[in-house]
Parts: sequence; structure tokens; C-alpha cells
Amino acid sequence: MTEDAIDRIVQEWNRERPDLDVSPTHVLQRITRLYLLQSASFAEVFGRYGLTFGEYEVLAALVRSGAPHRLKPSELVTALVLSSGAMTNRIDRVEAAGLVERLPDPDDRRGTLVALTEKGEQVVDEAVVAHLANEERLLTELSAAERGQLTDLLRKLLVSEPFVALDPTRSVDRNGRVTDQAARARRPRRR
Repeated sequence: MTEDAIDRIVQEWNRERPDLDVSPTHVLQRITRLYLLQSASFAEVFGRYGLTFGEYEVLAALVRSGAPHRLKPSELVTALVLSSGAMTNRIDRVEAAGLVERLPDPDDRRGTLVALTEKGEQVVDEAVVAHLANEERLLTELSAAERGQLTDLLRKLLVSEPFVALDPTRSVDRNGRVTDQAARARRPRRR
């Protein structure tokens, strides 16, 4: 197998600090490096549609919510793991581009809903096709079985206690089950 930059980093640490176990670097630094390279690739794809990846995430969350493609800002915050201030900035940008509109919430006089516009729906429909083609391109080196194995391993890490403890939208209950605030936010409230 071809050596990569992470192998060299580990070798350098092993040479300079043989007393340290730097083996976690093999996994986590590769995830970090992949994230950085993938982010550059995503920026190129979404740039073709006048979007950032973060703006695409807002539009995609609205589409995934189902018709009529409307969510409360708090539901978007939970779905995208952002602060309310960061979400407001994203909503402002896609609203200024005519991709979403703010509507009064019929269930809450003081609340608003963020709704996908016709233009927003068209942009996200085109962008998601290009995005998925790009993701497929990025994973061409992996067979279907390897993708499945990697998916399972990454999921195992994401639902493990150290990572759940870092995720503001998730927690572990007394029985060791992972709870998801996004799922709770989508449940209808009892009145």
C-alpha cells in the first residue's frame, strides 16, 4: 500500500518521542485530512450554484423535511448542529438570494418558519445531483463492501460515548442508549 503524509507524521513522532503511543493519529488525522480535502471539493461543487456547503445544508434540510419544506429556525439549528447566531446568518444569506422565505408560524404568533422558495427548490435539486456525483467520485477507490465496512466503523465511532459527549444534539440516557435531539424536535407536541 502507498505511504501517505500521515504515515510520515507517525514515523516522525515515533522517532522523536518513542515513549508516546501515536497510533490514534493513523485514524483521526486521516479523517481530518479527508475532511479538509472533501471540503475543498464540496466548495467547488456548490460554488457552481452560488452556494456554500453550509447554505446547501439549509436548503437540503428543508427538502428532507418533506412537503411543504418548512421548518422553524430552531429545528434547523438542531438538524445542522449550529448555534442560533450561525443559523440566522445562513438563513439571511439564502433569503437574500431568494432561495428561502420567512413566513409567520401559524402555531406560534411570535414564531417564524423558514420555507423553501420555488427558486430554492430548483437550485437544491440541481446541486444535490452534482453533490452526489462528486461524493461518488471521491469514493471510487472503495468497493461496495469496503464502503459498507467503513460506514459501520465510522457510525460506531459517532455513537460512542466520547463523540456523543462532544455532540450538542445528542446524549446518552441512563440505559446507555443514544438520544437524538433532532428526532425529539420533529415529534409533535402534546397539547
